[in-house]
Amino acid sequence: MEQVPSAERVQEIMEAMAGRRVLVAGDLMLDEFIWGKVSRISPEAPVPVVAVDRETSYPGGAANVARNLRQFARHAAVLGLAGDDRPGERLRELLAAGGIETDGVITRAGAPTIVKTRIIARMQQVVRVDRELADPVRPAERESLLAALDAMLPRADGVILEDYGKGLLDAELAAEIIRRSRAAGCVVAVDPNAGNPLPWKGATVVKPNRHEAFAAAGRTWSEPAAHPLEDAPLLAVGETLLAEWDADQLLITLSELGMLLFTREGGRYHTPTRAREVFDVSGAGDTAIALHTLALCAGASPVEASEIANHASGVVVGKLGTATLAPAELLESFEKHHAI
Repeated sequence: MEQVPSAERVQEIMEAMAGRRVLVAGDLMLDEFIWGKVSRISPEAPVPVVAVDRETSYPGGAANVARNLRQFARHAAVLGLAGDDRPGERLRELLAAGGIETDGVITRAGAPTIVKTRIIARMQQVVRVDRELADPVRPAERESLLAALDAMLPRADGVILEDYGKGLLDAELAAEIIRRSRAAGCVVAVDPNAGNPLPWKGATVVKPNRHEAFAAAGRTWSEPAAHPLEDAPLLAVGETLLAEWDADQLLITLSELGMLLFTREGGRYHTPTRAREVFDVSGAGDTAIALHTLALCAGASPVEASEIANHASGVVVGKLGTATLAPAELLESFEKHHAI
């Protein structure tokens, strides 16, 4: 198959990305970060006392995928639910401030917005506090979401289904989003969740990690081989899922071993990790699905898209918090690779 694209080719793809429009459908969250220092242990319990310096918040979950898209494209939108509460208001404010379209954010009466609060001290996460109610999507909400989808599809080049397993995506809604999006000529990408096994039929690309892939294929877990292209159980799982999901592409993320791409035509391509150092893996999957999808929308081949996604993830894991990357950082990663 193809080789790693040159920095010049990546620049060309990024220029095309700028004019593309991608919609992210999935579980919307608010990510909060409390930053501070630890100088002593609490006298009340064997836990650190964090003296708070500052607090920050960002769109999280499926909304973080849109944040990643917005770094490379002038237009991004979200489709999902948010509560009629202060975190929901804050999430909408942050999305609007980031230039992300919010017409698809449907207000969920009587249910809280999902909030994940991380306490960070000395560049390490001390604890995470989750506030959520994983309530299945209601019939009236499904109708509102599909109506919003229909209104946005004529302007969309791609649609990403980002499943965090919090109740938004069920089999009926997922199937309708995929069907309507493909009928509209969109690239359709899926980031699945092992806790919410759905058929995912007919997407352009599905991106599970290794654990999710083995679970979805109903295969017994096996430890990874040193070389993914020689990992017989992994290859069997990939071929099984590609057929079962009727996808054009399957991209399995392999943590420190990079990513493995399968295509309908029978191609297999391994891209080893491009990370130089790892501080925090939060949001790396969001970055991967965002950049892979956007690259496909911009005319990149599946191999080029997987390399762009892998390089992008390699940059993001070197940052602390739910991070994104800039086009210049992605280009620099490719330039360094070709300089080696």
